[in-house]
Amino acid sequence: MTEKNSELDQATLRLTVGACTALYIIVVAFLASDFETYVPILWYMVFFFGTAIPLRMAVKRWPGHFFLRRLFAMTLDYASLAFALIVGGEGTLPAYAALLWVTLGNGMRFGSRYLALATGIALSTLGVIFLLTPFWRGQPYLFLTLIVTTIVVPAYAHILLTRTRIASQEAIAANQEKSRFLAQASHDLRQPIHSIGLFTACLRDARLGQEELRLVDNIDRSLHIVSQLFRSILDIYTLDNGQLEPQAEPVHLGALLQDVVKQNTEAARWAGVELRLRACPYWVSVNPGMLTTMVQNLLSNALKYAPGQPVLIGVRRQGTRLAVVIYDKGRGIAAEHLPDVFKEFYRVRHVRDKDVEGLGLGLSIVKRISHLIHLDIQLDSRLGQGTRAMIQGLERVAPRVVIDRPLPTQSRLQGLRVCLVEDDDNVLMATSALLEKWGCEVETHSDGVGVTSDCDIIIADFDLGTKVSGAECIAAIREQRGWEVPAMIMTGHEIERIRHALHHMNISILPKPVRPPELRATLLELTKHFASVRT
Repeated sequence: MTEKNSELDQATLRLTVGACTALYIIVVAFLASDFETYVPILWYMVFFFGTAIPLRMAVKRWPGHFFLRRLFAMTLDYASLAFALIVGGEGTLPAYAALLWVTLGNGMRFGSRYLALATGIALSTLGVIFLLTPFWRGQPYLFLTLIVTTIVVPAYAHILLTRTRIASQEAIAANQEKSRFLAQASHDLRQPIHSIGLFTACLRDARLGQEELRLVDNIDRSLHIVSQLFRSILDIYTLDNGQLEPQAEPVHLGALLQDVVKQNTEAARWAGVELRLRACPYWVSVNPGMLTTMVQNLLSNALKYAPGQPVLIGVRRQGTRLAVVIYDKGRGIAAEHLPDVFKEFYRVRHVRDKDVEGLGLGLSIVKRISHLIHLDIQLDSRLGQGTRAMIQGLERVAPRVVIDRPLPTQSRLQGLRVCLVEDDDNVLMATSALLEKWGCEVETHSDGVGVTSDCDIIIADFDLGTKVSGAECIAAIREQRGWEVPAMIMTGHEIERIRHALHHMNISILPKPVRPPELRATLLELTKHFASVRT
């Protein structure tokens, strides 16, 4: 893309400089006593534009890297300049600036090889001019200055290009290294956080006193905050990679918002916030994971900055499209801060802000995802009155046919046979303990190689080492059983990349650290599928 635009820009600039040169020749011709001397140059300019304009049209219609086309364009430039300098003599000396521009322009736009080629052609052009023009032969020192300038300036430009390229490569390498570090650190730290969260859920279900339950609640709240921080870090890493290709699909907007509310029930309780969700029957075409991340981040901000106040989530019709709206009655944002709140790490400073957790990444992630999936974000706020956040531009689609089934309850997990595959011992132990407290019968495997099971549902980590992945383990069990056993993958890696890679396998995917309510809700959803297959 950059190369195509560079060549088109060069072709446009060729016409611009050619027009300026023609104007200069016309002025000089009218001011000079020998007008006839410049007439051939003016006729040549007609030929120049008659060639340069179709050349630009060809570049625009057939973009790409064509060496012969670039060589032809350079030859046209230098031939035109040589003709002007030979015929016009000293009166056309300023045209040398255009020759230097052609040399530098090709190098700056197309790289060092083209700079060397252009410099060689420029020196050859000057040699021809010197041999064919008496005026230049009579000014050897002036002409030598032009020769030296034609060598020194491109040589310096080459040094700058080389240094810029090296600096750019180092910056890219450093950024890639940073991204790899963030991804690995995030994954490695998610594992213990994930297991601690599951162990905490087991403690909550144990017979503890009020004081012990209060301590467990504090641990759970702290883990929730850390989980959000790591999700933000992984979201930034994934967006920085620039490799996301979000796939839109029909999504029940009301169900998606209801899931987000369920996942934030505990966080709302801690903040003393009453979450109010208005029912929504609409279906939209969107990437569900990315829209969920946007709503989650906006809702998290509302919980942080409007504690003790109700938060309303609804959907508004805007012509043929829909907007998700989140209202809060928090302290609001001053008008001077609104243009900056979507910047990374930007936080509006208020008294006692130390009590509000976060890195200032949430709104930045929302903005970047909105550009990726072609939605608009609008934030309106007034100090002391609250904030309204809107995700606009959701395209309505026809609803999919959904078979109504009774809502699942926790009793559906009683006796459920679960095959759990996880290579981290602590996560394996914590997940198994929690599932057994919910009444499941759990068989555990620390390796995905050669796993056979007569289970009802499979839960696997995506990364099981170098031999087999969680997806491959699930595929092997399904092949062994002869039917599509309901399955879930829990992962600390890039969730959108894994969703995209496994979209054809009908596997539920949860990002680590997984909150116990998320795990339970997903299990209950999978029991629906299992029950429908059995019947």
